[in-house]
Amino acid sequence: MALLLKAVLGALVVVLIGLLAKTKNYYIAGLIPLFPTFALIAHYIVASERGIEALRTTIVFGMWSIIPYFIYLLSLWYFTAMMRLPLALGGAVVCWSLSAWVLIFFWSRFH
Repeated sequence: MALLLKAVLGALVVVLIGLLAKTKNYYIAGLIPLFPTFALIAHYIVASERGIEALRTTIVFGMWSIIPYFIYLLSLWYFTAMMRLPLALGGAVVCWSLSAWVLIFFWSRFH
């Protein structure tokens, strides 16, 4: 039953994004996937299993993780001017992956 509820909620989010994409404020559709659903779950689990200090470290790392997402958006914006959409999306995912790897590498070294 819980799995069915999660699937229905996911479908409702997709429908909401689709509806918002058709309005004059279509850009709001880009905000909906950024609701911190998984962050809430992750933060609860980290705090429950590792304590508040680990949660605070996770929060700081989460702040730094905005950089790979920004790089994804920036590269997608750039690539869509010169590539077909599937290639632009793939290139942006590669840029996100590389920047996430760099973030993890430096975080592991200096934290």
